[in-house]
Amino acid sequence: MVKVHNLGKQNSILNQFVSELRDSNIQKDSLRFRQNMQRIGCIFAYEISKSLNYRAEEIITPLGVSPMSVLAEYPVLVTILRAGLPFHNGFLEVFDKSSNSFISAYRKYSKGGKFTIQIEYVSSPDITNKNLIISDPMLATGSSMVLSYNELIQKGTPMHTHIATIIASKEGIEYIRKKLNKENITIWTAAIDEELTAQAYIVPGLGDAGDLAFGGKE
Repeated sequence: MVKVHNLGKQNSILNQFVSELRDSNIQKDSLRFRQNMQRIGCIFAYEISKSLNYRAEEIITPLGVSPMSVLAEYPVLVTILRAGLPFHNGFLEVFDKSSNSFISAYRKYSKGGKFTIQIEYVSSPDITNKNLIISDPMLATGSSMVLSYNELIQKGTPMHTHIATIIASKEGIEYIRKKLNKENITIWTAAIDEELTAQAYIVPGLGDAGDLAFGGKE
């Protein structure tokens, strides 16, 4: 079964950054919004790093040799454009030797306000037997995450997939569990919110992360 780690349950500076993302007054500063997403990405990367594989290595210092435990292999970092870019940059700050994947997904609306998720573009290395970290700041219905995962596994079967999202809805988590019921998938989040609007926005959530980070769109 898909595991879920809610990092927001523990008191840490993470909750300060998330509170600023949610704050409608602070949201007016798009630079700070992007910086907070990046900071949260760094914290998530640190927490996820504890679950990765390590190997022993002797490091030569100016004065001798120090036995150290270092990453056996860097994870492949994936993000869903465009909202995920600042969050992704936080992961890349920590996993600076990682290969990267990018997915373009968007809502295609029809009459009556209904929409489907469309995948337009995927750029990815081979992910066979790799640790994969897919970052997207909001996990609402979970549809875009499932579609993105299914597109990615056309590039190989990962050893383990970590889904990193700042705010998740309960519905989105259950959808992931239903559609991707695998032991090698873990969801990491900073908050789990109760509701979705009719337009599939998380409540209380924070609004449209892409618009808040990069400006509105038509």
